Amino acid sequence: MAFHEVRFPDKISRGARGGPERRTQIVELASGDEERNASWANSRRRYDVAYGIRRADDLAAVVSFFEARNGRLYGFRFKDWGDYKSCLPSGTPSPTDQSIGTGDGTTTVFQLVKRYASGAQTWTRTIPKPVAGSVRIALAGVEQPSGWSVDTMTGVVNFSAAPSAGVAITAGFEFDVPVRFDSDTLDVTLDLERLGSITSIPLLELRR
Repeated sequence: MAFHEVRFPDKISRGARGGPERRTQIVELASGDEERNASWANSRRRYDVAYGIRRADDLAAVVSFFEARNGRLYGFRFKDWGDYKSCLPSGTPSPTDQSIGTGDGTTTVFQLVKRYASGAQTWTRTIPKPVAGSVRIALAGVEQPSGWSVDTMTGVVNFSAAPSAGVAITAGFEFDVPVRFDSDTLDVTLDLERLGSITSIPLLELRR
């Protein structure tokens, strides 16, 4: 997958709109009852970053970023200000935030994930783009300052020695969303009073 490890400008993404999207098929029966089926096992996020453009310089930055990515051709990192931590938005990532596995004495590779829970239901999201320098790891609740490394291009944690059997492996981190532009066109409206605007700049999450 063609991808540039560069982040969309934070000052513009802060004003973006968007979030997770699901795909559900609903069939209404003659009785009025419904049959519902989830077409996607995982959600996919969509954003519109046009709302973050407030100055002519912002517009120029978006145009430059769009041209450098060749429109929809190359993916890139995007900071979703509403969901970019392993913890609550008001908190600071802790090495015990998210469970990423249990040691078996053999396995040395674990994928960063984030779990979303409500009641008895939980959905697990793969985190492929952690922010460099933000990842913290703990074994059995004890933070490990060394003995591991993380690939910030995939979110895979590698231990130099396999964690012992039964040991809980947890992590805390900040992360970006891998996205691409969802249009090969930027519809720029020139306006002397507003110094230019773009009606819509859609972004779409890239899934593995």
